[in-house]
Amino acid sequence: MKKGKFSPSSFKGGVAALLGLGMGLLAALQPARAEELETLKPGVLQVTIQPYMPYTAMKDDKLVGLDSDILAAVADKLGLKMEVNVTDFPGMLASVQSRRADITIGGIAWSDARQKVGLFTDPPYYSPPAMAVAGTDKFPDVKSLEGKDLGTVTGYVWAKSIAQVPNATPHTYPSADSVFQDLASGRLNVGFLDPLLIVYQQKQRPDMKFSVEYLTPPTADEVKAHPDYQYFQPYMTGFYLPKEAPKLAKAVSDQIDAMYKDGSLSALITKWGGDPKQFLVPSPEMAAQRRGVDRPADWSPPSIAP
Repeated sequence: MKKGKFSPSSFKGGVAALLGLGMGLLAALQPARAEELETLKPGVLQVTIQPYMPYTAMKDDKLVGLDSDILAAVADKLGLKMEVNVTDFPGMLASVQSRRADITIGGIAWSDARQKVGLFTDPPYYSPPAMAVAGTDKFPDVKSLEGKDLGTVTGYVWAKSIAQVPNATPHTYPSADSVFQDLASGRLNVGFLDPLLIVYQQKQRPDMKFSVEYLTPPTADEVKAHPDYQYFQPYMTGFYLPKEAPKLAKAVSDQIDAMYKDGSLSALITKWGGDPKQFLVPSPEMAAQRRGVDRPADWSPPSIAP
């Protein structure tokens, strides 16, 4: 067998090729740089929120709350500074859909209709079906809601669900505060709101005399008969971005997924009064909701479960 002669030039070329391959792999593993993302202002993430503790609020010119803490960690990893604008819930969705903001956060439920006009990140957490119930009444399932006064906030997905409950009277309000006020006054039997918000309000205003209840999710037959009952099931939240920002949406999702793995999301959920096992483990049907819609056919929702 003949041996090839050693050539300095071929050695240099081989080293260069190996270095080039290594640099390419390194670049693929590195997170997106701030200047590569489709923000409206280079290096700045323009955020819209509504005051919605314990998820989002501005306090002493600082963004606070669960979603705020998550986004702050993500922005720091991506090298982005944040500028915040405060509006209401319909306004924050519209600001993204018209690309007047880079992102909006705050317990936003994933839905097929919303994903058609915007981009959702992977879920930063999941939301179980919680209710604020007036007095000591019990409403264990959807059938028990029939004929009752039911409320939620305008634009929330539960507005569709409560409108389909037979003989119930649905009410929508401009803010969660209005829902709580009507619960306290007896004008509402049940308010459908995000679970951490109900827990937070209960701690802030024990005089309002309402309890936190979890609804048994409707059966497949009930959802078939009333399609919008799907919103009485646990749902995926997401940070919401313009259609024109796919790189930014992916970069944020990548950071969220990493926070599931390193334990930082579990710590933040616990900090704001939630149980990580309730908020960071998806329901079995969630993967199918997004596969082939706004995620690949083999997508799996992030989870802290093994």
